[in-house]
Amino acid sequence: MKDNVPAGQAVPADWLSNFDRYLISEGTHERAYEKLGAHLIRFGKDSGVVFAVWAPNAHQVALVGDFNHWDGSSHFMYPSDSGIWTIFLPGLSEFSVYKYRITSQSGDEHDKADPYGFAMEERPRTGSVVADLDRYQWQDQAWIAGRQDRQALNAPISIYEVHLGSWRKIVDKKWGKRYLSYKELAATLIPYVVDMGYTHIELLPIAEYPFDGSWGYQVLGFYAPTSRFGAPEDFMYFVDQCHAAGLGVILDWVPAHFPKDGAGLNQFDGTQLYAHANPLQGEHQDWGTMIFNYARNEVRSFLISNALFWIDKYHIDGLRVDAVASMLYLDYSREEGQWIPNEHGGRENLAAITFLQKVNEVVHGLFPGVLTIAEESTSWPMVSRPTYLGGLGFSLKWNMGWMHDTLGYMAKDPLYRRFHHNQMTFGMLYAFQENFVLPISHDEVVHGKGSLLGKMSGDEWQKFANLRAYLSFMWGYSGKKLLFMGCEFGQWQEWNHDTGLEWEALKAPTHLGTQRLVRDLNLVYRHEPALYQVDFEWNGFQWIDANDTDNSVFSFIRYSEDRTRHVLVVSNLTPVVRRGYRIGVPQSGRYKEMINSDLEIYGGSGVANGTKLLSQSIKSHTYEQSLSLTLPPLATLILQPHQE
Repeated sequence: MKDNVPAGQAVPADWLSNFDRYLISEGTHERAYEKLGAHLIRFGKDSGVVFAVWAPNAHQVALVGDFNHWDGSSHFMYPSDSGIWTIFLPGLSEFSVYKYRITSQSGDEHDKADPYGFAMEERPRTGSVVADLDRYQWQDQAWIAGRQDRQALNAPISIYEVHLGSWRKIVDKKWGKRYLSYKELAATLIPYVVDMGYTHIELLPIAEYPFDGSWGYQVLGFYAPTSRFGAPEDFMYFVDQCHAAGLGVILDWVPAHFPKDGAGLNQFDGTQLYAHANPLQGEHQDWGTMIFNYARNEVRSFLISNALFWIDKYHIDGLRVDAVASMLYLDYSREEGQWIPNEHGGRENLAAITFLQKVNEVVHGLFPGVLTIAEESTSWPMVSRPTYLGGLGFSLKWNMGWMHDTLGYMAKDPLYRRFHHNQMTFGMLYAFQENFVLPISHDEVVHGKGSLLGKMSGDEWQKFANLRAYLSFMWGYSGKKLLFMGCEFGQWQEWNHDTGLEWEALKAPTHLGTQRLVRDLNLVYRHEPALYQVDFEWNGFQWIDANDTDNSVFSFIRYSEDRTRHVLVVSNLTPVVRRGYRIGVPQSGRYKEMINSDLEIYGGSGVANGTKLLSQSIKSHTYEQSLSLTLPPLATLILQPHQE
């Protein structure tokens, strides 16, 4: 406990100006985190901490913490007409633990964590912690300067999705097994992701959350990186080291809802301050969480500032926005009579739409090159189109339809795949309506869905062959790439957040071969412009044959921007070797295999075409030239004209 802390004082007049208060109440303050929350400042001769919290309906707010023995009568805060309560405590230092004791109009008292708190105690404790976010010395200036080019829509983007708590656990005398810290992850996870050839790492939410089983999607501290893995500076170090290694960092961001935990935003000042009071608007009954009130200006300032906060203070390169569909639709996961229509009688959440548009405008305006990515599972139009055209303004959108269709196809016995051929081709009918990411994410390997390997049909050999063929097809297909951890080496068990990945599986050549294939796919992908430069327009893709249902073969061409380079992708999704299979090609000469997912080094049977693949002047598929190929069983080939 800390004794002899001076009495609280009114905050300096210039700390929270009338203009700040106006912008917050207008919903347009883009850096509210610079004024609200707890900040170490010097005021005259005194150093200390200024606290500011928005609680307009509170009868009284007191600051409590380890510095005053959690005594609610020691430091009453000063109210204002804007509903923001403030106090300055001289002599208070970093790492002090605090909460706001809020007395409602009815006289009820609740201790609340700071909505803008920069750090929190490690669960199960929920106190906010005073933190200095300006001390760390960043070394990534060159990375930030080149970010706009690295993350352009015509750049290679291959994302490794990670849950930091279960990527790897290590033996610990006290806990048996424990998490790796941010610094330990920097020393182990980053080299692994770099070695695997990915361009980006995407982190499941790391904003502080109380319940491990939520994986971070029920956020308690929206401005505090979870203390599970270390202090805020440790997370800064992790991001800095990612940039030093050439990796972009994408953060899963959760503005769709918040939990009902007592220390959190729910009933913050005795009222539903951050959510709608009416449960037909303010509660996700399926999830047991509260929905943000996007029409309330102060809530918009809170969330818009939060998006910018992670980019500003932690140098995050992209935000993957969770559960966008739940924000867009007032009747999301609701039956008739369980929701309230908008002012036009429709099901669209108009306030959420304008909020998302504003977030994207502000992020792209202040931080050019930073990616915003929507997890949006419906056919909502123009998600990744500019707001001035009527779009939502995201950079990219997850292609959930492609994922569901193609995984459904791969689960079928090859004997019956001919009857479901369109599941692999249908996605091309809408592939260029949005800027798509192809997502094989954590959502597909939990809750009884099984592992990615387990989704494949057939015996053990066929499962691995199917998986290799599928991943190679995916890396050849139009769209940026995302793969959840463990899928890259074919983990047998579905993901369990309580345990680490099954790294011991890599002792088996089939798993090791799958991992090697993913590494080679990334290497080829990053070095071949035809595979990434034109992901979102028709001129980057051309079917050779989309209709060979009898053989379950798919063949297409990918082109570079200037069309001087191209690759061929051919997938044989039956366990039959097909010899003399002819496909048309746009260029005469010799072709070579860049990827053959059936090679023995990947765990395959070793059927290959050799090095002398010469085109012939035989018409096929509208082309004057063609190749006669040997198609390995359950395999994908990626071929390229041989460069002399």
